[in-house]
Amino acid sequence: MEPCSQCLVLLQRLAELEAKVEQLSRANDELRRLLEDARRGGKRQAAPFRKGPPKANPKTPGRKSGEQHGQHGQRPPPDGAFDQVLEANLPVACPYCFGNLVETHTDQQTQVDLPRQPLRRLINIHCGKCQTCHATVRGHHPQQTSDATGAAAHQVGPDAQAAVVILNKDCGLSHAKVAKVMTRLLGIPLTRGASSQIVLRAGQRLEGAYQEILGQLPVHDWLSVDETGWRIGGHPAWLHVWVGARATAYAIDPQRDADRLEQVIGIDWTGTLVHDGWSSYDRFDCAMHQQCQAHVLVRAKELAAAAVGRAKVFPRQVIKLCQASLATRDQFEAGQLDAAALEQARQEYVGQLLDLTSRPRTNAANETFARHLYHYAEQWFTFLETPGLPATNWPAEQATRPAVVNRKVWGGNRTPDGAHAQEVTMSVLATCKQLTLSALDYVSQALRHIAPKLFPLPIAVAGANQ
Repeated sequence: MEPCSQCLVLLQRLAELEAKVEQLSRANDELRRLLEDARRGGKRQAAPFRKGPPKANPKTPGRKSGEQHGQHGQRPPPDGAFDQVLEANLPVACPYCFGNLVETHTDQQTQVDLPRQPLRRLINIHCGKCQTCHATVRGHHPQQTSDATGAAAHQVGPDAQAAVVILNKDCGLSHAKVAKVMTRLLGIPLTRGASSQIVLRAGQRLEGAYQEILGQLPVHDWLSVDETGWRIGGHPAWLHVWVGARATAYAIDPQRDADRLEQVIGIDWTGTLVHDGWSSYDRFDCAMHQQCQAHVLVRAKELAAAAVGRAKVFPRQVIKLCQASLATRDQFEAGQLDAAALEQARQEYVGQLLDLTSRPRTNAANETFARHLYHYAEQWFTFLETPGLPATNWPAEQATRPAVVNRKVWGGNRTPDGAHAQEVTMSVLATCKQLTLSALDYVSQALRHIAPKLFPLPIAVAGANQ
């Protein structure tokens, strides 16, 4: 007996459902495997630094041939006069046949080495008394960081104190390791407590430079901003970083919102804010916004990897659109496009993104992603409207790395005073690097109250990107 037409329809529907169940089962198994790999990998000590399995066709190590060869990294000869001149004399006889040797020429080799003997400095402070008002007057040498005598007369010099600040805040060494470096390598006895007090003192002496940096941020054409988790005395906090073309500022605050940034640049700031899309930055209505394209690409690639079937199409379209816009920027910078073509391309990319994200989608993850892209459609391509503007917030991301190293070492700061010293010293060190100033010299001068202003000339708004 042949099945009826209704039975045939049901059998066909059953076969389709069985195929769908099989497909979902395979996807579920794959997701379970990825989840288990992530769980197992997170328990390894090196989990934060893992890059996954090696590439199938890795690039050849070493220098590239042709124009990409690059400069050689030979060490240049040391500047200035030599502290030591040593002679590597010929042996008395040939080491191979014991014959007589006749000197033919002299080769030279230079070295730069650690000073094994620290500089010990004695400062005689001449004291006197005024014959008229009977006031006591004491001399002060520029090398002094303090006028203390008596029990506090034996101190660490300004250059050594500046080195402590750099080792702790820039190199990420704990106070205990800083003390070991100073004691064992440089011969300057130091304790953890002394290292901590040096950093706190540096934070106080660098307060004026920190206020200079904050005062320069509003005159920049663009600011790249980001934030990362922090702790003060074990309590949750946030470390904010604001990077301009010539200044970098850090601020530690209990909240993640943009209140501190608003206090610095003002709510009516008219520059361009480059950020990762955190909604708190939307309050700056007068500013232009550049949403980070790197975050979009990462999110789209993750969606494409986790999606099944046609759900992969949308994130792949987003990736293609973003990569095309970045390629257009590269063509403009190479001189292949003019400003008019760049603006036309920007409008086209905005229109394509609106068309791509305006229609509803059955996949929930893709729908959420599409709504986010649609809401900020024009903010993804501001870098095409303002040549030279970063397409991502990589300057801020890079600036958070020293702070992340500090956080991995000791988790944050123990006190509010330590947190303030953290934001002050890190801001000064990062800005000195941008201005090509010696951070060691500047911090040393600040500890001696003779540091010049970081910005002796005001920054013109038009020249902030130069």
